[in-house]
Amino acid sequence: MKFLILITLLIILQACTQNYQPIKTPSMKNTEANNNPYYSRTDIEKLNISNEEWKKILAPDLYAIAREAATERAFTGKYNEFDEVGEYYCAVCGNHLFRSTSKFSSSCGWPSFFEADKEGVYYVRDQSYGMDRVEVLCKRCDSHLGHVFDDGPKPTGLRYCMNSVSLEFVPDSQK
Repeated sequence: MKFLILITLLIILQACTQNYQPIKTPSMKNTEANNNPYYSRTDIEKLNISNEEWKKILAPDLYAIAREAATERAFTGKYNEFDEVGEYYCAVCGNHLFRSTSKFSSSCGWPSFFEADKEGVYYVRDQSYGMDRVEVLCKRCDSHLGHVFDDGPKPTGLRYCMNSVSLEFVPDSQK
């Protein structure tokens, strides 16, 4: 019985994970924007920037997740147990992705949302690592954000399982 429980837990944790495990960034402040000429919270123009260019601009952990579809370790992300009112943006380009009112505690180890900004994200089928999932990408810069699953709460029934590294939070008090 214990073996069955252990296997079940491993399968659940594997649902969002991939092989690469970058180091957690403890600060909530987005330092990427300082050195990124493409970062804007107001510009919605589609970006067509090569990975070679992104590699020069982005921190290694953000590059690995956003451009190579890596993931952060479960339960290590700065927004996993974070609960403030505000907006979530793409850490790579500044595109709006989520409102904090759609964030919920899923206990999966990554920040989870039940609804995304329809103008902020798009979806691609992901069959890597022997799984059939739906990858969530930034509509402006094509950066990997995480995956979406159909086991979330009402009203959508969706769980957007996101990497904290790919997100930037701006509290309502700073708008």
